[in-house]
Parts: sequence; structure tokens; C-alpha cells
Amino acid sequence: MSRLHIHVEGQTEETFVNKVLAPHLYDRGYTNVSARLVGNARQRDRRGGIRGWNSVRNDILKHLKEDAGCLATTMVDYYGLPRTGPKAWPGREAAGDLPFPRRAATVEDAMLADIRGEFGGEFHPQRFIPYVMMHEFEGLLFSDCARFAEGIGRPELADEFQVKRIEKLVPGYEKPLLGRLAVLEIGLDAIRAECPHFRKWLERLEVWTAARN
Repeated sequence: MSRLHIHVEGQTEETFVNKVLAPHLYDRGYTNVSARLVGNARQRDRRGGIRGWNSVRNDILKHLKEDAGCLATTMVDYYGLPRTGPKAWPGREAAGDLPFPRRAATVEDAMLADIRGEFGGEFHPQRFIPYVMMHEFEGLLFSDCARFAEGIGRPELADEFQVKRIEKLVPGYEKPLLGRLAVLEIGLDAIRAECPHFRKWLERLEVWTAARN
């Protein structure tokens, strides 16, 4: 049996996992794919975004220890991760001084190293595949501007979405609702075709079940 826990930071990502990603991965041999919220989009403006790493790490460790047959991963926004202080995520501060292409991998490698350190030599690193998005979730939605616009009921904005931020074109844009509608309209194929980092993460998830058989 292959079970996947995806630690996400908001409701839009949660819907993406449950409605788009999970059905795809069930076809790849997973028996359970579940999204676990590590933050709340409504708290971002008031409290500085996603929870601190120590808290998220405890959740990840708990799942890995309680279920020896599960895989854990993350789907979080790089710029929303705390950089310093008690809430800091591993590698986040150092990544800020690196060239853009190296930032996500630096945080991901540091997260994996931290989890491995908690387990010691008994841990198989293949059981934790961190994924850090270099843009907010809407960055994935721009993979197909026409379907994005159609999904939120504003097809006339398709061309403008290629050059302007969503908030400027859609006043009062509600990410949890409209983001969910858009991602269901766009689908997985368009996103993986246009987002290389996302595609590599998805490919690692796809082959994990085959490697265990």
C-alpha cells in the first residue's frame, strides 16, 4: 500500500491536491492521497503567513513515524516561509542570497537534511520529498491564461492575464474560491507542461510507487 501526505499552506492548494492531483496519482498506484493544511490563507496578512518550521516538522515527523508505509511531501510558497527567528524554515535565509534558480532547491535540501537528522541513520530519504514553489499558487494557474480566465468567469481577460497581476484585473479576487475554479478548469497537463520545477516534483511522486514494488 502506498499512502501520500501532502502538507499544503492553503485552501486552494488543498483543493488542487484533492480534486486534481489525487485522481492522477491513484492511477499511478497510490491507495491514499491526502492534503494536510500547514497554514491558513486568512492568517497570512495578520500573522505573517505559514506556520513556523518546528511546528510543520513535527507534523511531518508524526506522519512518517506513525505510518511506515507513507510518503510525505510539501507544497508551500517560498516567499511565504519565515526567514529568521524561531519560525524560520531551514535554508530560507541562506537561499535569499543565492541566484534565483538555486533558491527552491536550497530550502528543499535543508528541509530534507533536517528530517533525516531527526530520524538518524534508519530513515530512508525517499520517504520525504519536499517541494517549494517559487511563486504563489497563481503562478501555476498562468500555465494556461485562457482556461484560467474561463475558470473564474472572466474569459475576456485571458490576454491581459499574461502581463498583469490578478488583483489589478479582478478587484476583490478571492483566492480560495476563484483559485479552485481556475485550477479545475486548467487541469494537470497544462501545469506540468509549463512549470519545470513542478513537473520534476510530480515525476518523483509518480515513480515512488513503482520503486517500492
